[in-house]
Amino acid sequence: MNSKRIIIIIGTVASSLYTFRKDLILSLVAKGFTVHAFTSESDETELTKIAQLGAIPTYYELSRGGLNPYEDLSNTISLYQKIKKVQPDIVLSYFIKPVIYGTLAATLAKVPKKIAMIEGLGFAFTEQPEGYSRKAKLIQQVQVALFKLALPLADKVIFLNPDDPIDLLKSHHIGVKKIEVLGGIGLSLKDYPYQPISLESQTRFLFIARLIREKGIFDFVEAAKLVKKIYPNAIFTVLGGIDEHAHGAMTKFQLDELVQSNIIEYPGQVNNVSEWIANSHVFVLPSYYREGVPRSTQEAMAVGRAVITTDVPGCRETVVDGVNGFLVPKWNPQALAEKMIYFIENPEQIQVMGEQSYKIAQEKFDARKVNERLLKILGV
Repeated sequence: MNSKRIIIIIGTVASSLYTFRKDLILSLVAKGFTVHAFTSESDETELTKIAQLGAIPTYYELSRGGLNPYEDLSNTISLYQKIKKVQPDIVLSYFIKPVIYGTLAATLAKVPKKIAMIEGLGFAFTEQPEGYSRKAKLIQQVQVALFKLALPLADKVIFLNPDDPIDLLKSHHIGVKKIEVLGGIGLSLKDYPYQPISLESQTRFLFIARLIREKGIFDFVEAAKLVKKIYPNAIFTVLGGIDEHAHGAMTKFQLDELVQSNIIEYPGQVNNVSEWIANSHVFVLPSYYREGVPRSTQEAMAVGRAVITTDVPGCRETVVDGVNGFLVPKWNPQALAEKMIYFIENPEQIQVMGEQSYKIAQEKFDARKVNERLLKILGV
């Protein structure tokens, strides 16, 4: 009989498993675990990368969008069968749908320890300036009902920030056995080394995110217009993909118009993100999307850049207001512009606050430290 301990990590696309769970998988393998990485994508290149970490990649069916109960039930039964075949000691699920269906399937398979990690509450819990849309309200109602079914079955529920358990569990009266707050998934700091700042050039503000309004792209643009009326040489760079299928997304026409009018520069999606961060002075993310803790902000902090972001769940975990940057109200381009102007008029603070960002990143977002905390939560 094989006495080696077995863990299944259930995620979504293989690239996410490799990018965000690489260090965790390596740590578990080093501790003698057999690691099965369940992914809802069958991209052979990405699956090979996972296998090279020492894990066993396994494809499973997951309907990432939509609300088809019959399809979800069928997929849950299939997932149960795959888990039962492996007979793991631990199942760790992350992201909303894997948490719900992975926890249910693991319970059916009588897995001894079930851990659910919720990395942000997502679209359904993202309030718009005009309130929640009918679609968001419907999805939220369905998700809450499913969470009430699944989360009490988990031995521990992990959140990345302290606001999410309040807004999900307390507000909707969901009882769970134990709550843990991890404080971000972290990143490999060697991939984002500290870079000294040159203050000789015009002040550069950098935005990195999908070009959808929830991530704050339109607020960033409006703030840039306000700043340019006073400081026309300030530079505003946008990195991120166009997602025209998303509601409220920036269109290619709007983007081209902004570039042609010299409001922003847009090199598109790039592979050398750390270099673009290093060439900027201040990182700006006016997001109001319900994510755990934004990775792009962590990357900018690791490189040593001051941050302006919104005072909302997740984002507020990255900034100590007035120390490594500023927190501004959501949906407020005027307040955003005022903080941008502060950095233009007080360039020495770019250096001072950037160094503080670096220190905070070293303490809070080093993947090695985060994984140590996560392994302790897993009890391994």
